[in-house]
Amino acid sequence: MPTTSSTSPSLKRALSLPLLTFYGLGTIVGAGIYVLVGAVAEKAGMFTPVSFVLAATIAGFTAFSYAELSSRLPRSAGEALYIQAAFQRPWLASLTGWSVVFIGITSAATIANGYVGYLQVFISLPDWLAIVILVGALGVVAAWGIRESVGLAALITLIEIGGLVYVVLMNTDALLSLPQRWTELVPPVNGLIWSGILLGAFLAFYAFIGFEDMVNVAEEVKDAPRTLPRAIVLALLIASGLYLLIAVVAVLALPVDTLAASDAPLATLLAASGQHHRLLISGISLIAVINGALIQIIMAARVLYGMGSSQLAPVFLARIHPRTRTPLLATVLVSLAVLILALWLPLVALAQLTSLITLAIFTGVNLALIRLKQRIDAPQGSIQIPIWAPWTAALLCLLILIFQITGISA
Repeated sequence: MPTTSSTSPSLKRALSLPLLTFYGLGTIVGAGIYVLVGAVAEKAGMFTPVSFVLAATIAGFTAFSYAELSSRLPRSAGEALYIQAAFQRPWLASLTGWSVVFIGITSAATIANGYVGYLQVFISLPDWLAIVILVGALGVVAAWGIRESVGLAALITLIEIGGLVYVVLMNTDALLSLPQRWTELVPPVNGLIWSGILLGAFLAFYAFIGFEDMVNVAEEVKDAPRTLPRAIVLALLIASGLYLLIAVVAVLALPVDTLAASDAPLATLLAASGQHHRLLISGISLIAVINGALIQIIMAARVLYGMGSSQLAPVFLARIHPRTRTPLLATVLVSLAVLILALWLPLVALAQLTSLITLAIFTGVNLALIRLKQRIDAPQGSIQIPIWAPWTAALLCLLILIFQITGISA
């Protein structure tokens, strides 16, 4: 039960369906897509678009689980509360919540380090100073107000999407060749080829992660039981469409070997079209990096707030500032943790660990939905998915988890 009194300030319900959808797109579409196409092409070759379709399908099963759970339990600290409602184990729910916070903080710190590299294209600053300025500014924005911070994230997301659309437009000739070349993108019934496609799909799966962050702003969403599920599905569908379009253009415009060998495949695509816009791509990547860090700080602070209000973490974390209507103390603590990690700790191993934890949480969330569907009737008006969907999602997440663990240990 929440521990805050009825007279205490509450989070402000300011997020509409369009704003929440753009927030979700900002969590999914990041700087990763600017390099991931090449990595997938190395495994899947001309069938890279098929890998992205498979990855979208795999992610979609878990996204639908999140959609139903967010409709059943539209509160902050979503994953922790889903686990608690299903299994009635406070220690497990608390562990889940702190794991989500750890993922958010580590992701934001990793992103902040990546920001330094992009910034060097435009201005030379000491790494530590660039990180301090970035994290400090993002902490202020996140504490400012949910409408303002998510509104800024939505604006940046539009710029990111605009960059992807620009790459497509600059390679229109390649796209127009699709009616004559579509057969090149259809894989034959060949085990070796499909093995490469599946490996590519496992890599591409990580480009779709981010929809899960949306549930942690549930208490700031208008008509959350209806709006959240719709926004989750819309964000994933739009991102999937963008990724598929980029993948098709990439394999039609460039030789597969060139695409796979490129560290910046979208910049290579622009060069192939005669557009030498290194600064443009670097600028958009820089913006994408900033957006990713901002969203992770917002998300982690809301998880701390939700855990505090549900007695799964210290109660002081649930305090809401009366003017900004944001969890100010939680936001400050998250920002400080991001700054410390970004400045002083090695992040490569932590980044790998966050991927493993994310998949473990996905598995737990899917199992929680299965248990809830078996034991508790869904609230009136909430959406419902067939029970085979979370079973499928849990098995797929376990499969990718095993794949990643064996890949790390190999």
